[in-house]
Amino acid sequence: MRKILNFAHAYMILGVVSGFYYREITKLNGFTGDTQLSVVHTHLLALGMLFLLLVLALEKLFALTSSRLFGWFFWIYNAGLALTVAMMTLHGTLTVLGHDSNEAIALAAGLGHILLTVGLVLLFITLGKRIPAKQAPTHPAEAAQPSTL
Repeated sequence: MRKILNFAHAYMILGVVSGFYYREITKLNGFTGDTQLSVVHTHLLALGMLFLLLVLALEKLFALTSSRLFGWFFWIYNAGLALTVAMMTLHGTLTVLGHDSNEAIALAAGLGHILLTVGLVLLFITLGKRIPAKQAPTHPAEAAQPSTL
């Protein structure tokens, strides 16, 4: 659980720093157009910090880390987020500096999104295995009681 919290904290710091970077690089270069730098801050805070805090709560409820798949989810998801955010930052910086982006950046960003998707699929598989299925009552008196979620 500590590793999840530490990564969420790191994403919070990176999110704040990326917002500062966006503001300062655009101000220094007199840039007023659209750039992907404007959403790096949000991606880091939402997909990094907030999402991992949610995973931390789910870990507390369902012991997700006891599943072998959790490690795969964690590292693939974080690799995907890191690659996606790095490419957004690179593309946005090039835009602010007046340079063209290239296909390698787009390809790497696409790979980052694919890794994020694979990570999310692994998380849902892990959740499905850790959340118990609804069981039929074993005693007739239990059948008469309303079920709880």
